[in-house]
Amino acid sequence: MENGTEYLFVYGTLLDESNPYAVFLKENSRFFQKGRFKGELYNIGNYPGAIVNQMAGTFVYGSIFLLNDPNSVLNELDDYEGFGDDFVQPNEFVRKLIEVETEDAMLSCWVYLFNHPVDGLLVIESGKYL
Repeated sequence: MENGTEYLFVYGTLLDESNPYAVFLKENSRFFQKGRFKGELYNIGNYPGAIVNQMAGTFVYGSIFLLNDPNSVLNELDDYEGFGDDFVQPNEFVRKLIEVETEDAMLSCWVYLFNHPVDGLLVIESGKYL
């Protein structure tokens, strides 16, 4: 696994139990703990998009999962998120390693971040999608 992390931070539709990819994630990982990072959450339409912003006075909240087989799980989720060379460039979402704040520490996690301009998008003030 590149950079060795097997943690994934999710904040949007992958938390929705009616989503088949959320079911896939749940079957191929275990919930680790809640987390948050400094940034902003935007309403893109039928789903949210998050950006990291260290200057923000707001956080994006979500859940951290420990992946059973990070390479295969992330490959599947990359397809769902439209991330990679096979998708329209620039990708709408990019998978990056970021530091996520947990109850007791900072943890390096993969996260899918929104990769397009946010001008005109509605901010989800609570930082929580569901």
